[in-house]
Amino acid sequence: MQFALESPAFPDGGEIPKRFTGDGADVSPYLRWIDLPEGTQALAVVLKDPDAPSGPCYHWGAWNIPPVARGLPEGHHPVGGGREALNDFHRRGYAGPRPPRGRGPHRYRFRLFALPRPLDLPEDADARAVELAAEPQALAVAELSGVYER
Repeated sequence: MQFALESPAFPDGGEIPKRFTGDGADVSPYLRWIDLPEGTQALAVVLKDPDAPSGPCYHWGAWNIPPVARGLPEGHHPVGGGREALNDFHRRGYAGPRPPRGRGPHRYRFRLFALPRPLDLPEDADARAVELAAEPQALAVAELSGVYER
């Protein structure tokens, strides 16, 4: 097997259920990963909408998630020393999809980074900073995409 990210809430490329959007309960879906790369010491996750009208919009970021976790429960909050980043809505934590009405479906990408060491970021780091810090040092990156339309 290879490093992968999945959710029982929706298949890769499938429609994100309303519960996990800004039109629903606005809670993060359960995410689970398989086959962490050897040497993984920390994980980071980012959710972004690459189809936002003004450029990529970051809906969520979390870093320094312990690798002993097998996933993140629905409605995730930092566990075991993990931290949550500020999203592009100036809030800490998850902000579900809520694209402009009538503009067609938007793609949302969950990216999970397997890291060789914890990220050294300030407490007020935003999700974009998490991605920028994690990407160059990642042992591997797993992705899960979903779509949502209003």
